[in-house]
Amino acid sequence: MQSIRHFLLAVQFFTRIPITGRLADWVGFSPEMLRASAAHFPGIGWIVGAVTAGTYLLLLALLPATTFTPLVAAVLSTVTGVLLTGAFHEDGLADVADGLGGSAERDRALEIMKDSRVGAFGAIALVLALVSKLALLGLLGSLEGAVPQEEDAPVLFNGWLVATALFAAHVASRALPLLLIYSLPHVGDSANSKSKPLAAQISPNSLFIAAVWCLGALALSSWALPAITLIVAFSFSVIALLWMGRLFTRRLQGFTGDCLGATQQVCEIAFYLGLALSFP
Repeated sequence: MQSIRHFLLAVQFFTRIPITGRLADWVGFSPEMLRASAAHFPGIGWIVGAVTAGTYLLLLALLPATTFTPLVAAVLSTVTGVLLTGAFHEDGLADVADGLGGSAERDRALEIMKDSRVGAFGAIALVLALVSKLALLGLLGSLEGAVPQEEDAPVLFNGWLVATALFAAHVASRALPLLLIYSLPHVGDSANSKSKPLAAQISPNSLFIAAVWCLGALALSSWALPAITLIVAFSFSVIALLWMGRLFTRRLQGFTGDCLGATQQVCEIAFYLGLALSFP
């Protein structure tokens, strides 16, 4: 029951899904509970991934079938995911880009990252991240091809490849940033930071729970994607994690809550890129 409370607290904190009334009273709140809820970040990926994948499949079935249909479905499913999370991770990406791009000095970079306004570096990073996601999802949608049919029949797309990619990427990209919490010190303002509950080191038990969430999603995804493609895609996400960790160590000597959001975005994009490159 305590694990369910932690999971619902993660849902309340990292999505716009309402947890109110008696349910909120039952879940409760404490800094320790919020810290323990980190184990269920990949579980949030299950929700966001399932909703975006379902939206993609629904739009693919309802929209007129043309060459651009998979791309349009990718755009609108991405919008659905942003609305569901409140652009929580995208905000972190923008803040990190503004901070690291705005100053080479560590303390000044951290100060810029606290500013809620979006600067030039943040805006550019957001645009490039969204364009990269949509381009890769559109590419994956074209890779799977159309369903075989009679000549002159309308084009029909099988969207399970992209839907599975969305699901797996959202889960994996929320599991990997937890390793930053485990390996790096928190360097943000713990009193005011969005990552206040994450300022302490994450426990090995929480990492184990997160790994179960992640491996379960990858195992479920293997029915629609070959194992080798999942391995390559996940490996690209790991490489992205290592690169982000090295960047934060060198520039900030630690991580902030914004760093976790930025890492999630980069790992998600890397997963799609690895998946695309794994196909002949």
